[in-house]
Amino acid sequence: MSCTTILVGKAASNDGSTMIARTDDGHFDVKKMIVVEPKKQPRKYKSVLSHVEIELPDNPMRYTASPSVDPKKGTWAATGINEANVGMTATETITSNPRVLAADPLVELQEAKGRKKEVPGGIGEEDIVVLVLPYIHTAREGVLRLASLLEQYGTYEMNGIAFNDENEVWWLETIGGHHWMARRVPDDVVVINPNQFGMDTFDLDDAFGEQKAHLCSADLREFIAENHLDLNQNGVFNPRDVFGSHSDMDHIYNTPRAWFMGRFLTPRTYRWDGPDAEFTPESDNIPWSMKPDRKIAAEDVKYMLSSHYQGTPYNPYTNHDTGKRGMYRSIGINRTGVTSICQIRSDVPDAIKGIEWICFGSTTFSTMLPLYTNVSRMPRYLSDVTLNTSTENFYWASRLIDVLADHDYNSCIQQIERYHKAVLSKGRRIVWEYDRKMIESGDFSLMEEANRKLCDMAKEQTTDTLNKLLLESSTHMKNGYNRADN
Repeated sequence: MSCTTILVGKAASNDGSTMIARTDDGHFDVKKMIVVEPKKQPRKYKSVLSHVEIELPDNPMRYTASPSVDPKKGTWAATGINEANVGMTATETITSNPRVLAADPLVELQEAKGRKKEVPGGIGEEDIVVLVLPYIHTAREGVLRLASLLEQYGTYEMNGIAFNDENEVWWLETIGGHHWMARRVPDDVVVINPNQFGMDTFDLDDAFGEQKAHLCSADLREFIAENHLDLNQNGVFNPRDVFGSHSDMDHIYNTPRAWFMGRFLTPRTYRWDGPDAEFTPESDNIPWSMKPDRKIAAEDVKYMLSSHYQGTPYNPYTNHDTGKRGMYRSIGINRTGVTSICQIRSDVPDAIKGIEWICFGSTTFSTMLPLYTNVSRMPRYLSDVTLNTSTENFYWASRLIDVLADHDYNSCIQQIERYHKAVLSKGRRIVWEYDRKMIESGDFSLMEEANRKLCDMAKEQTTDTLNKLLLESSTHMKNGYNRADN
């Protein structure tokens, strides 16, 4: 599934929190946000797509999830934070190359044919959150559990998966059917990953030594050597060159997204525009991680994930023809199901450390709402979603806003900007108020009250914005005539 991921180390954020964020760019998947209690977690899991069956531990923890409303293709839980305050987002579909896939083929479902029995496939995006998140107590544990599952069952696709706790962010990328590598994100950097194999540096000596910040398959060195995968010069190991891709399609679909995010994060450190630019939208060597020129807040992550190349000639909504309008794949696109920022804070009590910022639909127009995660249920505005369009839930109301604003962008964008600012600022205010209430009283059950208040606010703002957009778009219908028209 084509997505965009941003990872923020604790020293790179404005408040010392860690953040992992991703747009879940399916095909208009109808999504909801729920809490999965331990009694609802399966003890034997079977994948709908690959038919693999996996026995699960008997001690799952509670966790949030944003599954598909229609279960016919599986759960696709996408993202969440568990009661140990560990966040996870899965998965970012990444690229590979024929040499890797020949050396370690993907583990695909082999259907029964004649006397030949069915052979299940490996695990994939449909499954990974459910298989991992309920059982881990740190981000590093998440890497190790997922790695053991990959080695045992394999995977049928190339994926990147992020984990965070209050101190660390880890990123794992799969390599072929069974291999993998993972890095602890340095505290002072932001990672940008747009559907490509991302890591551009990796310390193999650490991975096969102290394992402070690097982990990988036990046979990765032999795998690289035996299959002649190393394309690097001068002894510098760049995993992106070894395991990833540099295709023409990357230059339209992937690298431009990294360019926009890097341009936002480091406008003073690097030159991103003009004839002497160090990086262009089609550069293959845009850094995977970079120290931002200023600290990054959740609103900045939302802005980057809402990108349509605003302020550049590539903006599809620009009023004039630049000759480059719409030539690159935007980050904020029409078919996104859910986008989340899993934020783990370190300056509050354990009970309230987890905040998940949630956005349904196209990030360009939909807003983002913060929620406390250490709760037994989510408000119905988030969880009670059906396959039928309705203004009574955040998912469908957001999708309606997307369509109206896109249809009449120039007339509606001011209302969208006001909507975003209102929900983000009022949402932050409610979280601050309830943080103080709970810290002073010690009554952390107030989280559910806070979430209801947050959803009531979001519904009020969303309904108001829908009313305004509908009126604005109605006045620009093609069949609008007055008696004085001639």
